Amino acid sequence: MKGFGGRVAAITGAGSGIGRALARELAGRGCHLALCDIDDVGLAETVTLCEGLGVKVTSQRVDVADRTAVEAWAEAVVADHGRVNLVVNNAGVALGATVEAMAVSDLEWLMSVNFWGVVNGTKAFLPHLEAAGEGHVVNLSSVFGLVSVPCQSAYNAAKFAVRGFTDALRMELEITGSPVSCTTVHPGGIKTNIARNARIDPSATALAGGRDTVVEFDKIAMTSPERAARVILTGVERNRRRVLVGPDAKVIDLASRLPAGLVQQVMVRSVKRRMPRQ
Repeated sequence: MKGFGGRVAAITGAGSGIGRALARELAGRGCHLALCDIDDVGLAETVTLCEGLGVKVTSQRVDVADRTAVEAWAEAVVADHGRVNLVVNNAGVALGATVEAMAVSDLEWLMSVNFWGVVNGTKAFLPHLEAAGEGHVVNLSSVFGLVSVPCQSAYNAAKFAVRGFTDALRMELEITGSPVSCTTVHPGGIKTNIARNARIDPSATALAGGRDTVVEFDKIAMTSPERAARVILTGVERNRRRVLVGPDAKVIDLASRLPAGLVQQVMVRSVKRRMPRQ
């Protein structure tokens, strides 16, 4: 895809953050929108922000963890818009906990959204992208899909899985000569509400030395959702395999190439320094 004017984009998690910023940026470029989220209020606000720009905007409440619901939404998007050219699997949740303390139900909840939501969106829309004769899949991983971090085992697992899934898809599309391509996105700290909406177990707070994880996240979040949206869309236009969002993402990408023992020991020492002495 060399441009977005007159195309149709489907975006999950469009009620806030990167999803909303992508919707607004695409609407400004003349792209018609099909938006979904489980947050009815946030989704309605995004629709209002995108209307009046000469593009068609449809929306639907969809839980991306529900495969049947995602498949039905994909069919509805094509019925409403006639086709779809771009799908952005952006919806995500966060969980902080040590492996020992983490409830299996919380792990399953996160994986159902952050990994299976991406799989569901990709599988549901891929045939429609192929039918359109021009298309692109954008799957949101994270810098935590490049390096592992204490108390983020579930998030790491999901985001590494998204990376592997999308990289394999990209190669398959090239092998078959498909008119569809795909990109994996690795955002660094983005100024969104994901930390505020996270499930935080006391075990994660303890390892953080009692610090408020939301406050700590706000301190390190370096990039606005609007900036992230522009970087992502530039990556699509240039057909990038991987897009790093934010200067911190570029640093972490470099760190991921260092010996694992070195990176992990730096992490361990950093966490230990923050913990209260016994």
